[in-house]
Amino acid sequence: MDLTDEQIQKIIEQHKRRRAYDKERYHAVLKNDTAFVEKNRERARKHYEENAQKKLDNYAQNKDYLSARASYRYYMKTNRAELFKDKHPDKYQILVDRGVIVS
Repeated sequence: MDLTDEQIQKIIEQHKRRRAYDKERYHAVLKNDTAFVEKNRERARKHYEENAQKKLDNYAQNKDYLSARASYRYYMKTNRAELFKDKHPDKYQILVDRGVIVS
């Protein structure tokens, strides 16, 4: 499926208009509608209940990475990135493997 430049621009403009319309409609109508708010809250509650374990599993799988990233950000904030590399070579390697640090 090949699209011409005009078709691509038309699709992009339609998308932008639709997003602007939806945003305006939400702020003008929906966010003040109690039925919509309750329905949305119920949907969010159901999603949380169904996916709570997925969040826990995801955190457990990425625990080392998240810890390494937090430590690295701290060292970067205090302008001591080289000290991080020397003090925590295992965490440094995790970040290099994930592509956070390009060496």
